[in-house]
Amino acid sequence: MAEENVVRTRGVKKVFIMGNVALEALKGINLEIKRGEYISIMGPSGSGKSTLFNMIGGLDKPTEGKVYIDEVDVAQLDAYELAWLRCRKIGYIFQTFNLIPVMTALENVTLPMTFAGISTDESIDKGVRLLTMVGLGDRIQHKPIELSGGQQQRVAVARALANDPAIVLADEPTGNLDLKTGKEIIDLLRKMNKEKEVTIISATHDLKMLDVSDRVFWIRDGKVERVERRADLDLNIGTVEGE
Repeated sequence: MAEENVVRTRGVKKVFIMGNVALEALKGINLEIKRGEYISIMGPSGSGKSTLFNMIGGLDKPTEGKVYIDEVDVAQLDAYELAWLRCRKIGYIFQTFNLIPVMTALENVTLPMTFAGISTDESIDKGVRLLTMVGLGDRIQHKPIELSGGQQQRVAVARALANDPAIVLADEPTGNLDLKTGKEIIDLLRKMNKEKEVTIISATHDLKMLDVSDRVFWIRDGKVERVERRADLDLNIGTVEGE
């Protein structure tokens, strides 16, 4: 079971048309991610990592090639099936938190469960459990404006786990946080990865992410430049920023 692929891409290309210019953001990406792995997708701005992230998350479709989630070809899904996949299989964490300002922390976390048809009582019980698990048991009735950036991101982590997803996609999850808070969120994601066996896929610039990743996919110019395991990374960390 541990060796089962939860994500697989084959020859994924993405072309954006900008006026008269065709911009090839992805140039044939092949990758496989095992269930329960913690993966970081790293690369400079404009490398294609966010585009790849959107393909894996079913937020966009490739111009060419295939994306499989649990061996289902995402491109073959209709709008309803795709919405079900996003709701049930994938949790999302964004750099900007994306919490609904008029809702409390608990309401933000229970919203995906409501969409999934879970009863109100069950949603509330689970929402309280998740917020307690991320260290916000005493903040469940606070609205985003009453929470720090780190606390808002913890709410976002709890919300991402609401429907017991197979995959959590984290797009620059520490991008708007200070170093200490960023480290806390990274450690929290790793804890969730270990305890809930959820696959974490993070698009990131944050080198602290390397410490907790099982593997790192380095993306450059729309291609996978190299894939490295955690054990092999120490030799390269000093040179990453200067590339």
